[in-house]
Amino acid sequence: MNTNIYTDGACSGNQHDSNVGGWGAVLEYGKHTKEIFGGEINTTNNRMEMQALIEALKTLKKDGLTVNVFSDSSYLMDCFRKKWYEKWLQNNWKTSSKSDVENKDLWVELLDLVGLHNVNFYRIKGHLNINHPSTNTEKWFKKFVEWNGSDFTKDDFLYVAKMNNLADALANKGIDLNK
Repeated sequence: MNTNIYTDGACSGNQHDSNVGGWGAVLEYGKHTKEIFGGEINTTNNRMEMQALIEALKTLKKDGLTVNVFSDSSYLMDCFRKKWYEKWLQNNWKTSSKSDVENKDLWVELLDLVGLHNVNFYRIKGHLNINHPSTNTEKWFKKFVEWNGSDFTKDDFLYVAKMNNLADALANKGIDLNK
């Protein structure tokens, strides 16, 4: 049985000294669901996206699980799907332009946690209001399949969008904790 994790991060006042960030995640294993969230001050949206996945993976009780991660963060998804981390490790945590990799502290922790499991990464368009009549769900379903492959049905897509919205709401609760 697979574990599904839906994550999101948020930041109010992103990249300002007085900003407040939040992260949220929903974990599913069989019939069991767990919602987690938290936040911090003086952070960035990307850090909160990463923190959501870190905290979700830390809640798993055993290693070696097959984990499906769904996120609207292209930063997070591209790192794993395009294997940016392999070059970073080869280049002693430098980017291709020779600058330091941002958020190295979180990437190190995240790579260790991901390494404990068989993790699949899937991207979803964030903040989709699937119930609003102006939302072109067919367009976004096609994009979801383009990003993630044709194994997903439209019902799968609609469910993932709903869970991503829940993770977003949890991230906003994390912001509220620190206001």
